[in-house]
Amino acid sequence: MPTYEYECPDCGETFERFQSITAKPVRRCPVCGKSKVRRLISAGGGILFRGDGFYQTDYRSEEYKRKAKADTSSVGASSSSGSSGGNGTSSTKSAGKNASTSKK
Repeated sequence: MPTYEYECPDCGETFERFQSITAKPVRRCPVCGKSKVRRLISAGGGILFRGDGFYQTDYRSEEYKRKAKADTSSVGASSSSGSSGGNGTSSTKSAGKNASTSKK
């Protein structure tokens, strides 16, 4: 149920009422009692989404999803290809062993 804001032009009183959408608007001022109250236009409280599944990415276009997938796959490929797995030096253990044991 929305909250409506009202104003009395005679006494200047502004007040709010929590009413159903189908309820008739308030006509009488609670302070001065005159029947000239008017409903004001206000921004309201907005829509609140609560619970799981309400994310801004839920309703993205297919083009956006394709570009995002391409970006994440290219980032993953560049980080894994640049890794040498060590300190950057090549391993020569097997060549050294073969050279030392091949003496006759």
